[in-house]
Amino acid sequence: MKSLISIIIRYIPRKFLQVFSHFFLRILAFFYRGANVTCPVCGHSFKKFLPYGRKARENALCPHCLALERHRLMWLFLQKETPFFKDELKVLHVAPEHCFIDRFERMKNLEYITGDLESPLAKVKMDIHEIPFEANSFDVVFCNHVMEHVADDLKACSEINRVLKTDGWGIIQSPVYDLPQTLEDPNITSPREREKHFGQRDHVRKYGRDYAERLSRSGLTVKENHFVKSLSKDLIEKHALPENEVIFFCEKGGH
Repeated sequence: MKSLISIIIRYIPRKFLQVFSHFFLRILAFFYRGANVTCPVCGHSFKKFLPYGRKARENALCPHCLALERHRLMWLFLQKETPFFKDELKVLHVAPEHCFIDRFERMKNLEYITGDLESPLAKVKMDIHEIPFEANSFDVVFCNHVMEHVADDLKACSEINRVLKTDGWGIIQSPVYDLPQTLEDPNITSPREREKHFGQRDHVRKYGRDYAERLSRSGLTVKENHFVKSLSKDLIEKHALPENEVIFFCEKGGH
């Protein structure tokens, strides 16, 4: 199973996986019935989650809603640390994740807009380098696992800063490695070389420990939040959360 998933993720375009994978996974969910782990996003329990990743991680993917470890952590963070589930908010979700879309759309307190250049799940076709909304439009912006793909991450973040309201906030997650500084080289363009240097064929940089400081150069205020460290070991195991995942919490800068 781990090898099969690794091959599928590596060679099948993401836009096709986004459309069709959940049908196949719902079938697999039947065979993973149990009560050892529970997904906080959809509320379903299993004996374990599915493996997932190019180097497949055990106990990672919820077969019902497709939430990964980072999605389950983000859901709990939004519940416990933000007014996301109770305040009236206008939300822009860039490259929306399957596990969140229907749930956020059903929330009566949200005006929820999804946008992306390629994703078939997004309702607004947009380039994050030129977000097609007026300044100060959104209370919240989510943009996860996008910045490692875009040509100019600081331009993209400056656009997020522009469309956030004065008291707006957001979450911008990316893979972050134990490197002193972000690794990037615009001369590395072939998929094979990008995979070798950046970890994936469609990545254009490999973020290091300077991630928050780097994105803050765009005008955003980006802070590291170690929310997972506040959770009990039992809760981390119950939801199969990533023990070292940092939440990169953003606020509009320049005000």
